Amino acid sequence: MLFKFQVEKGVNSMSKYERLIFVCTGNTCRSPMAEAIYHGMVSEELVEVCSRGLVVLFPEPTNQKADVVMKNHNLVLENHVSMQLKKEELTDKTLVLCMTMVQKLKIMEEYGFLENVYSIKEFVGEEGDVLDPYGGSVLEYEDCFKELSRLMKKTIIKLHEEVLE
Repeated sequence: MLFKFQVEKGVNSMSKYERLIFVCTGNTCRSPMAEAIYHGMVSEELVEVCSRGLVVLFPEPTNQKADVVMKNHNLVLENHVSMQLKKEELTDKTLVLCMTMVQKLKIMEEYGFLENVYSIKEFVGEEGDVLDPYGGSVLEYEDCFKELSRLMKKTIIKLHEEVLE
C-alpha cells in the first residue's frame, strides 16, 4: 500500500537537486515503475522526476506486465515511451538512482558523470540490486513493485533528511 508524503510549505524536499532520474537497462520495467511509485508517494512535485534507460535502441511502451501491476496499485504509467539517458541530462543538480551497481558504474564510465550517481539500494544504505523481472511472471513484477515501493519510501525520507541537515 502506498502512502503520500506531505511536503511542508516552503520546504523543498530535494533542494540539493533539480532533477531525479531513475535508470534501468531498457526503461520499460523497473525505472518507469520507480518513477510512477515516486509520483504516487509525493504530494507535491518540487523537482523534475523522470526515468531513462541505458540500452534503448528504439522507443517502446512500458512492459505489459508492469502496466498490469501498476494498475492493480492504482498507478498509471501514462503514455510512457522508453528513452535513452543523455549526457546533457546529467548535471551537478541531478540525482541518478540506478537499479543495479553495474548500471551505476556504466554511467560513471561511459558518461563521465561521477557526482550523485548511486544504485537505489546503495543510496538508502542497503546492498544488492533491484532484480529485473523482465521475462518473468506477473508475480515477479509484483515482487519488484513491492521492493521498489519499500525503497522509494526510504529514498524520500533520506532526501527530506538531507534538506534538514
